[in-house]
Amino acid sequence: MRSTALPFLLIAALLPAQTPAKSAKANPAKPAASKSATKATAKPAPEAEAARKGLRETLDAIDAAWFGQPYQGISSVDMQGTLGIALSGAAINQKVDSLSQGQVKGNSQGGSANLRVKGTYFANGDFKTDLAGDFGTILYTRRGNRGFIYSKEQNAYTTRVDPAASDAPLTYMTWFRQTLNDIKAVYVDGPTFQATLAGEENVDGRTVQRLVFTAPTQGWDAKKREQSLAQSLGFWKRGRLEVSVDKTSKQPIRLDFRNDEQGVHTRMDFSYAANNRLQSVNINNSSRGFEGPGWLRVGYGSEGRMSNVAGELASQDKKVSFAMDLNWSKTRTAADITAIPPAGATKRGREEMETQLLVGLAAKIFDLQRAGLNLRSVAIGAK
Repeated sequence: MRSTALPFLLIAALLPAQTPAKSAKANPAKPAASKSATKATAKPAPEAEAARKGLRETLDAIDAAWFGQPYQGISSVDMQGTLGIALSGAAINQKVDSLSQGQVKGNSQGGSANLRVKGTYFANGDFKTDLAGDFGTILYTRRGNRGFIYSKEQNAYTTRVDPAASDAPLTYMTWFRQTLNDIKAVYVDGPTFQATLAGEENVDGRTVQRLVFTAPTQGWDAKKREQSLAQSLGFWKRGRLEVSVDKTSKQPIRLDFRNDEQGVHTRMDFSYAANNRLQSVNINNSSRGFEGPGWLRVGYGSEGRMSNVAGELASQDKKVSFAMDLNWSKTRTAADITAIPPAGATKRGREEMETQLLVGLAAKIFDLQRAGLNLRSVAIGAK
């Protein structure tokens, strides 16, 4: 589903740094390759081809069992539920120190924010999201090339919203399939990852095959600047992925991923309901700053579509949790989405609007205002 601007900003502010690798300079002393050498292409190793084929079959099995036909013709979903964020005093004070570059010392005892979420999301990228809770009431919409973010408490809005993708699908069956195709493009068809087989084992009477994909990253460097949002969300495009797959059903049993440069390391164990539909995921997260357990649970309606999703990710000093009910539709149209902000509201620039939203959230969860930090003077968004 589509995420709102505020959680994205929080992700960008809290994740560690990454800088692009320097491009290699040409060596003038190196002789030019011959035409025959240029035309020659190395034949893929049989083991690598087998690993790529195995992952392709797994992604196809996920498409068929987790998503597939139940979502054919489904153009929209109503989502309603809660989102909770809790931080300890230590986590808040550390972020205060980081944002202010040591100029401000936090004195928070901890805090939490609880949000009620209600929205309609179309496969083509149109959406309407209502957020209400500890930091106020927000309306965030997009219909075609028009949209806005509106704050009820500020009676203000901005019309600068990100456009939908030009190749956005019309149904959620295609939406899920495109997501899996993005993974295929990087791991199966692309040149970035080296693929290998890591053997087979018997687990509870099932033959499980291990597939490994490796694209080396640099080591962790805590001194690097905070990274952009695009870099944060693209962490999965490099690193080491090991997938344990049931050779009969082709469904993943365990996934282990790490990207040392971005401090990400997590393991997921999957369990299934009838017809190989995903039922739950147990998470062992060792990512920097979020070491701890997590879980995801999925319920289904009589049509075979997801009817509710809930999850939690916790560490020693922070926890994020959510619970959402889902209602899918073939007939709802984008005309249900309000395309203009309420009359009488004041228009603002996007950066100013997002900063003010975070200031309001800070009073509830970060306690930064009490610590004397002026968020307007700190770079908090994607760079």
